[in-house]
Amino acid sequence: MLSNYQPWHIPGAALQMQWEMKWYKYVKNSMPPHFFSHHNNKELTPKEIFTEAHSDLVKRGGKWLNSTSTSCSLVATLIATVAFATSATVPGSFNEKNGEPNFAHQSAFELFAVSSLIALCCSVTSLVMFLAILTSRHQEDDFHEDLPQKLLFGLTALFISIAAILVSFCAGHFFVLKDELKRAALPVYAVFCLPISFFAKVQFPLYFDILWATFRKVPQRSYKVAL
Repeated sequence: MLSNYQPWHIPGAALQMQWEMKWYKYVKNSMPPHFFSHHNNKELTPKEIFTEAHSDLVKRGGKWLNSTSTSCSLVATLIATVAFATSATVPGSFNEKNGEPNFAHQSAFELFAVSSLIALCCSVTSLVMFLAILTSRHQEDDFHEDLPQKLLFGLTALFISIAAILVSFCAGHFFVLKDELKRAALPVYAVFCLPISFFAKVQFPLYFDILWATFRKVPQRSYKVAL
């Protein structure tokens, strides 16, 4: 049964459903298998009671996952669009004699090329994960591992893509400021990082909540059963 007493605070309906599934699996594995085939006075099995009691929590968890995945997929799409355009654009154009980029042997150009590729790959990966959540059935068993792991993997790839596209911008813009405004480059980049820092400050608590709820196990019994 779903109790109002929750000694462990789990934020979000989806994470709460994940925690309920962990408790259900733990209790099920602690009992003899034949116990779960019995019926109560209403002819309901433990599985049917669990499904009925948590139906509203499953619906609320599904809505929360859909809204979160929709917002994050929009951000991932924007980053993928910018990263694709950035990776296809070469700073300094090409050398007409050998066809190589003019800044090919500079460290800033190598950083620009690698970071733009990482941003593109990670943003597409996060977009795929969020679309997988949106198209999921949102059954109660999916909240145990499948959906939280997809959300965690999608958020991880999204954060990496945001950091990579920021590095790519700074590396590409460095060629503009390297001569006349070289000293002003670092302060400008620091100011540019402020919006990303605010976004990370807002989203990281959610990320750590999902990480904590996904990998933490339910409390084990502190005594040994006498044989």
